[in-house]
Amino acid sequence: MIKEVIIVEGKDDMAAIKQAVEAEIIATHGYAISKDIYKRIETAYKTKGIIIFTDPDYAGENIRRKLSERFPKCKQAYLSQDEAREGENIGIENAEPKSIIRALRKAKAAEQVKRTEFTMNDLNKWFLAGNENASQNRAKLGQELGIGYGNAKTFLSRLNNFNINREEFEKAAKSVKLNVRER
Repeated sequence: MIKEVIIVEGKDDMAAIKQAVEAEIIATHGYAISKDIYKRIETAYKTKGIIIFTDPDYAGENIRRKLSERFPKCKQAYLSQDEAREGENIGIENAEPKSIIRALRKAKAAEQVKRTEFTMNDLNKWFLAGNENASQNRAKLGQELGIGYGNAKTFLSRLNNFNINREEFEKAAKSVKLNVRER
């Protein structure tokens, strides 16, 4: 049972989540979110909290960004594109229940205070930026930490804003077998 209300894109996403967990779910029905849907989300945000769980694609990230701006204390849940892929289709509706459960367990809220625990030097040191495997490494580590995939700038922002500490970061990096550049 999930206490927060889960915000997804469509009815197929709702069906997949209902197979994995017991929760209240609201579908945005795409990027053009109606006033009525916004009201329902706002009520959920104020009373139970919300978890934004959109598809790991361009449209899903745009919806996530739009909702996050309006509801800054929301939690975020992420799936990797591999977990959400069926053929050429990428969406929550394609994910296995165990992947959905894992993503919801790792849902995190962004910090309201700007942190700079991690810098671009950390990303370079752990081969998360500035090399040919950086994108794949960010995808693996993002999945392990529950912060999703992002380019180097987005990934750095998520590390800092989702209150990841250095111990948690290094444990996850070692878990997914990332190398570290010794200086």
